[in-house]
Amino acid sequence: MIRAYRPREKACRVCKAEFTATRPMQHVCGTDCALALARAKREAVEARQAKAERAAKRAIRAAGRARLKTRADYLKDCQAAFNGWVRERDAGLPCISCGTTKDVQYCAGHYRTVGAHPELRFEPANVHRQCNKHCNLEKSGNVIEYRKGLLARIGSELLDWLEGDHPARHYTIDELQVLTAHYRAETRKLAKAREVAA
Repeated sequence: MIRAYRPREKACRVCKAEFTATRPMQHVCGTDCALALARAKREAVEARQAKAERAAKRAIRAAGRARLKTRADYLKDCQAAFNGWVRERDAGLPCISCGTTKDVQYCAGHYRTVGAHPELRFEPANVHRQCNKHCNLEKSGNVIEYRKGLLARIGSELLDWLEGDHPARHYTIDELQVLTAHYRAETRKLAKAREVAA
């Protein structure tokens, strides 16, 4: 047996006016509000579809860029992230080689160079803040003074380890991506801590 629908008071979903619903599932007071509700629903669906299409296009572009990147590109990205972390870690410290604190450009200078010792390229004890133009470029790293500064900063035991032999290190693309993300996150943490302290 089908029961008859009892009319009841409702608030219109569009204009919020009180009305008496004469049918089940009646959410609006009249034709104008019904058209407005249908239009709003259609616009919401279209907006969701457009958002999904934009996300899909972004994913396709990102995948295309990732396919075009070589291992050397990932290595370069990782080196840039690591060097940025070293500069942030040593911010405020003098140049490891000459001790200058002047307002000059600083870089992340490697004690054992990347070309001669690629296995130490991401070793934090091997890389320190160094004035770029004077020590790093003009004096090719200013290695003798760098060693003196390193001895004072990290101690003889770690310096002996740095100057010893090390096995070759071949990073995979996945390892480089993880390292890049790690050093970028650490750089942000250090920068935020410095801002809070200031």
